[in-house]
Amino acid sequence: MQVIISEQALDWFKNELEVTSGDHVQFFARYGGCGNFQSGFSLGVTVKAPEEEAASVEKDGILFYVEKKDEWYFDGKDLKVTYDEEKQEVSYNYAD
Repeated sequence: MQVIISEQALDWFKNELEVTSGDHVQFFARYGGCGNFQSGFSLGVTVKAPEEEAASVEKDGILFYVEKKDEWYFDGKDLKVTYDEEKQEVSYNYAD
């Protein structure tokens, strides 16, 4: 599994979550909501240091990651985070 962050998504995280070099952004499975990966679950995002990374990528000194305990949610597929110009927010999908 890989975490892929587009440059536009990186800018969104910097502006919306006010993260800077040295920060950590966690993607995690949460119960409820509507998500693209597992029925009955949705993707959560928080700024938090990792405990046990399953996959990660560093962009501009910011670590984006998924913990091992949430790896099941992605069903072995890569997480691709892009920016949706029309909605003006980030979008989470499986990588092609």
